[in-house]
Amino acid sequence: MEYLNDSKLASLTQEERAEALGMTSEHLTGRSMTIEFDPDEKTRFVYPWSPDVDFNKRTQINADNLNATEVNHRIRELMEEGYGSIVISNPRGKHALGVGVLSRLNLIFEGSLGYFAAGLIDGPNVRINGRVGWSCGENMMSGTIIIEKNAGSTFGAAIRGGDLICKGSVGSRTGIDMKGGTIIVGGNTGALSGFMMQRGRMIVCGNAGKNLGDSMYDGTIYIGGAIHSLGVDAVEAPLTEPDASWLRRKLHMYGLLPSAGVSHFTKVVAGKQLWNYDNLEPSEKKLIL
Repeated sequence: MEYLNDSKLASLTQEERAEALGMTSEHLTGRSMTIEFDPDEKTRFVYPWSPDVDFNKRTQINADNLNATEVNHRIRELMEEGYGSIVISNPRGKHALGVGVLSRLNLIFEGSLGYFAAGLIDGPNVRINGRVGWSCGENMMSGTIIIEKNAGSTFGAAIRGGDLICKGSVGSRTGIDMKGGTIIVGGNTGALSGFMMQRGRMIVCGNAGKNLGDSMYDGTIYIGGAIHSLGVDAVEAPLTEPDASWLRRKLHMYGLLPSAGVSHFTKVVAGKQLWNYDNLEPSEKKLIL
């Protein structure tokens, strides 16, 4: 191939330059799109294949002698039968209960759950009258989850929507990789909460551990107590009246509004120094890290 200097390349069209440099073009075709929601839905979008349930139709599952897979299958069977309120008794800390429910449903657990409780959900209202282990509400899309006691680490990992509430305290890395929705903690949260947070809002009525909001890209964190330390690129911001109004309304919804109000809350946001990290000079990167 003939060598082309910059002046020769500049005289060619874009297609000629691509050919001269040995580049090839490829015709790309997309896949057909599947319509996931009913376009005629007027009040709330639901999946067209979701079962039609009646919230007044209530039943119970005794999970004492069932494994997690059997409990989850039984929940789906009862939904197909039209049950809109399902109570799970004797969960005994089993892992991955109530996962993958993509429909409206009242789901109540009378006891404590293990890891990955109520993850990958889109629509149900879940109440857990006990404690939960790691990663409760992981990848939650919509709906509500309310835990009456404490929760483990990575609470609400990669949550995308809905309200996830723990009335007690939670472990470390709360809201890691959070992409939307709201996380509310009535007590304290551990280290690295809000790590790599991308969107959404987190409210902690108590204290926050080390490196709060580390490497957060966007979103907002509200802390009612003490902050041990802020993480990389997390900074304090003024608490505005719209912030305070939203906090009062949201906390009141779940009975977690402090008697002292919300004026003492600290607002934490992204400093946005990492937004253009690749363009920084080495000396500037050292200052951030």
